[in-house]
Parts: sequence; C-alpha cells; structure tokens
Amino acid sequence: MTRAEAFAPAKINLTLHVTGQRQDGYHLLDSLVVFADVGDRISICEGQGLHLSITGPNAAGLTVGEDNLVLRAARLAGVADARITLYKRLPAAAGIGGGSADAAATLRALVTSHDIAPPTVGQALQLGADVPVCLLSETLRMRGIGERIDRIAGIPPLPAVLVNPGGAVHTPDVFRALTCRNGSPMPEWPAFAEVAGCARWLAQQRNDLEAPAMRICPPIGDCLAALRREGALLARMSGSGATCFGIFATAQQAQSASAALQRAQPQWWVQAAMLADPGSAPHFRRDTT
Repeated sequence: MTRAEAFAPAKINLTLHVTGQRQDGYHLLDSLVVFADVGDRISICEGQGLHLSITGPNAAGLTVGEDNLVLRAARLAGVADARITLYKRLPAAAGIGGGSADAAATLRALVTSHDIAPPTVGQALQLGADVPVCLLSETLRMRGIGERIDRIAGIPPLPAVLVNPGGAVHTPDVFRALTCRNGSPMPEWPAFAEVAGCARWLAQQRNDLEAPAMRICPPIGDCLAALRREGALLARMSGSGATCFGIFATAQQAQSASAALQRAQPQWWVQAAMLADPGSAPHFRRDTT
C-alpha cells in the first residue's frame, strides 16, 4: 500500500432551509454549503487489521469503537488492513461536519493508499447525509436528504470567523425541537463578485435549525451577538449548531475579530478562516496545525 494523507475541511452551511419531511422521518433540506481552510487531517499507513488513533487539540472524549465514522468508512471501502491516524482540530457535534468530513477524508485517502474505486453518492450516504458533500469539499447546493448535489459558481471567497461556545449539540434533538418542517426552498442566486453583496443576499435566506438549536443551547445566541459586535456583515449558525460563523469584509478584519473574541472568551473555540472553493482560491491554505 501507499502512505496517504487527506485534509478534512470544516463544512459550513451558509443557508439551511428545511423544506419537508419524508414518511420515514428524514427531513428534506436545501442548503448552500462551502468549506473552510481549517479542519482535521487523516493519515494512513500500513498495518495489520484496522487500527485508529486520535490525536490533536479536540481528541478528548472521542472513542475508537466500531461506530467511529472513520472506521465505518474504511469498512465501507472494503479495507481490512490499515493504520489510520485522525488529527482532530474541529470540535465534535458542532454543526460543521467534523465526523462526516473525517469519514470523507478517510475514503479519499484510502482511494490513494489502497488503489480502490471512489465511492458512489449512494455508498457515501450510508455513512451520513453530509458525507457526499464532504467527499467533494467544493461549493455546493445540497438538496433532498443529501443525495442531490450540484456544483455552483458565483460565491466569492468569504473571510470568516468560526465560533463554538463548547458543548455538543446533537442533531436529532434539534430536529425534534423544530416547529416548521415545510419551509420554502432557496431561490436561485446571482453570481457575486464581492463579499458584501454576497452577505446581503445570504442575510435574506435562513438556517431553519438556528432557533430550535438556540432553545437547546442558549450560548449560541451569545456567539452570534459577539460576532455582530465585532462587525460581521452576517452572523449565522452552521448546520445544527453550535458553531456559528461571521462573514467579514476582509481577511484582516476577520483576523482582528478572531483575536478580540479569543481574548474576551478564552473558553470558546474561535478560528479565523476563509470559506472558499479550494479550486478557485489560491490562498486556500488548508491549515491543520
């Protein structure tokens, strides 16, 4: 086998419209998804049997049991022998696709290390609704339960600050607290040449899970208020929470806001980031240190 590594970028839902619910209980979504230049890292080397070790600043509390998505991804790919290391930088159960991104990165790395065929969307969906979009890690529109994926253009690189107040927010709890399950889908969007216009359009859209998540985890509201005080053009929760993002006019303003929030709230996870399609942004640095 060949040693391989893969980056697992944070997934950010710029919008998340809940448009219905199927008879089997799965919710239908319409979401505009981008990826950040911060994330976890997967590395794979030769080993007998499947072994997973987890390191990094957010490794505490994570287990390497059979239900771990990284191991499930390896088994889905038909790999029985590999030593896998997950460097965990992203907080868990945080609405930024950490586990799904790790599973997707594992699949990408295994394609290289074990010379196997890339998984189909249907196969990736067996691991979770966010895994197909995380496999691509591009600017995408995700619909249905995650199986309808369209590449999109016209979203400029967005300077941002990611903030999580700590503590896991579990997606099933948020959906159970959701009161409206048949909202309108997103409209078609124009192509944006600059950040401010994009932020204004995004402000007219929704994350339908934000209000129920705030009822479960009130500090989400504190994060949103703090981002707005620092001058964010738009502050919104990502996914089912609790991570929030603020979009800023420039990368310098995002860096300054991140530093100010780190000083004011040292217990929060705070990270300046660029939200972008890595194929169109030369500064997409994929920083996992």
